[in-house]
Amino acid sequence: MSTESISDRHEHVRSIGVTAFAAFLGIGAAIASSMLTGDLGPAEAAGDQRALLVVVGAILVQFPLIKLTGIYNDDELGVKHYLFITFMTFSLWFITWGILLTSEFTG
Repeated sequence: MSTESISDRHEHVRSIGVTAFAAFLGIGAAIASSMLTGDLGPAEAAGDQRALLVVVGAILVQFPLIKLTGIYNDDELGVKHYLFITFMTFSLWFITWGILLTSEFTG
């Protein structure tokens, strides 16, 4: 018999959803950054502040969306969750955008 409770499964599915949401928005922000700076060379695009604004916007838009979708309530979303979502989104953006810059993807 399984010792895992329903609440443990719910927490696990919820954390997978938040992680996937942050990862997809990070990758999407990288593609948007690449398209926004597509007319620049890789070195100039890497220093463009507009690309950083895209990822900051992707991070900030997630918190209301997570609350709106009901994944977390206002009282359940703590500092640890904010830091995790920020880190995951930025990391996936940074890695994906770095790959796109070295491959000279223009969208």
